[in-house]
Amino acid sequence: MTTRLVEGSEVVADAMVRAGCRFFAGYPMTPFTEVLEHMATALPPVGGVCVNAESELEAVGMVWGAAAAGTRAATGSTGQGLSLMQESIAEASLAGIGFVVLNMARGQGDYFQATRGGGHGDYRTPVLAPSGPVEVAELMAEAFELADRWRNPVVVVGDYYMAHTWVDIETPGEVPEPPPAPEWSLDGHSGGSGAAKLVSPLGTAKRRDGVGYDLAAHYEGCAQRRREMTAGITPRAELVETDDAEVVLVAYGTMARYADAAVSALRSEGHRVGLVRPITLWPFPEAQVKAAADGSAGVVAVYENNAGQMIDDVRLSLLGSSPVVGLNSFATDSSAFGIAPDVTVENLTASVRELLSEFGQDAT
Repeated sequence: MTTRLVEGSEVVADAMVRAGCRFFAGYPMTPFTEVLEHMATALPPVGGVCVNAESELEAVGMVWGAAAAGTRAATGSTGQGLSLMQESIAEASLAGIGFVVLNMARGQGDYFQATRGGGHGDYRTPVLAPSGPVEVAELMAEAFELADRWRNPVVVVGDYYMAHTWVDIETPGEVPEPPPAPEWSLDGHSGGSGAAKLVSPLGTAKRRDGVGYDLAAHYEGCAQRRREMTAGITPRAELVETDDAEVVLVAYGTMARYADAAVSALRSEGHRVGLVRPITLWPFPEAQVKAAADGSAGVVAVYENNAGQMIDDVRLSLLGSSPVVGLNSFATDSSAFGIAPDVTVENLTASVRELLSEFGQDAT
């Protein structure tokens, strides 16, 4: 094992390469740019390819082709760039092509985009949310495994702070070999044989003279695969001090790190506060949120850096069994990349103290 002090973007790139990614394409956009730069350095030594595409549209198209040919592939951007990729992500889901999509977000305004998507058709994409660079290696490997297993794009959500935080990371010396190409991939060997394989959002049945395809049957097959994927992915969350919590915070990503620090500070003062940190944003960890709220909690407070998005999933998880409030605001610095100076552990603890006064056992 080697210990290195590295930037978060390099940790992300290293995790992708170790997970078997051998093709990466993207277009520069802060805070995604540094990941693209690190992939351009990391892939050639292991026989991989990184392309600085003409735009996000070309990038996702290149990744579609590489993944269809059996190569573990990934792309990414910020939310603005990923908006341009939504059609192709939806089509890949319907075609049964798996790859990883990285969102190095500006704030947390892309929660709806990541968990609901902006494409067409009856599709969903699994979404993983590491809290920082240290957790990236595990979740990136899981993302590629899910993409392969379910033949579906998988989204990994990061942010400006995960991209630019410097951390000590222990990494093995050798880079593992990527897995073999899946049987369904298009490697060209069956072309012209009369039994050539087909990967298409319109299905795998070929259209010949006088022979059509049943698109409704293909879409039903896609829906069945989505149902199996939903049931086959275990929703994950980290629970911190929730057993006796009067106020339960729910937060993901960088905001969860603020929330975790606030829980520690308030616990040291004797206040009963806990945290649920969703790791899978889809499927959402409904059972874990409900279990945390079903104890002594008087209120569930959703802490997110947007106008209020994940709060919808928390409310759906509880279905009115506990009050839910939002401790949210779209708070950024002047560049709209990072977090505003007034987003602090001290300000969060003050907000939670108000909730304890209103909903805690000492409330009048």
